[in-house]
Amino acid sequence: MERRHEPTSAEPVAAGAWDERLMLATTVRGAAAESFRTLRTRILHPGSGPPPRTLLVTSAVPGEGKSFVCANLGISLAQGVDTYSLLVDADLRKPSLHAFFGLGNEKGLADHLRDDWDLGKVIVNCGVKKLSLLPAGAPPVNPAELLGASAMTGVVEELAGRYDDRLIIFDSPPAQVASETLVLAKQVDGIILVVRWGGSRREHVQELLETMGREKVVAVVFNAFRATIFDTRFFGSYEYQQNYHYGVR
Repeated sequence: MERRHEPTSAEPVAAGAWDERLMLATTVRGAAAESFRTLRTRILHPGSGPPPRTLLVTSAVPGEGKSFVCANLGISLAQGVDTYSLLVDADLRKPSLHAFFGLGNEKGLADHLRDDWDLGKVIVNCGVKKLSLLPAGAPPVNPAELLGASAMTGVVEELAGRYDDRLIIFDSPPAQVASETLVLAKQVDGIILVVRWGGSRREHVQELLETMGREKVVAVVFNAFRATIFDTRFFGSYEYQQNYHYGVR
């Protein structure tokens, strides 16, 4: 199959300074790194059927740490012996994956959906072998319309077909505040639901599981932390209707 763009080189020519959270989670041996390796194993070796090619990482509400989980999962998959991964920032409302890797967000998925930019030209190197990123691009004025359009279905299909040697992971907006997430959930092979311990209400999580389809949920990732000034400084805030502080342990 022809490859118009191969952003899998180990040379960090397009990469910037990684977020401290990624450095701690991926370079220090500990519970966090081991948890992501366990999640990787569950994805690559499911109890039945073939492994998913496309995955959606989402949460019920803002502040669960979904983007952090998405970034670390991409790294963990790329660190595997035979796996390549492509991260797609589909959170057009509040994109953040690029910041984890110290990259810019001038062009990306929004430009393809709005102006038909070639996807291969906006995929960038994350600075680690076998891992690449399709940034969101500058936040558009109509994110729900762009992600809910038929062009987004084409994106999932094109990426899965063009890059058939890697697992593609979409970071989406929280489902309770963005209707387009449920549309995107129907287009992927599997879903990873991120839940912060003490965050989402149980009924919200149950409702989301039923709406998306329990059979498509590959894993539920629980995050837990005690908020401190340190957490607020390093984990920042996620704004939709108000500020939400989040962190992962």
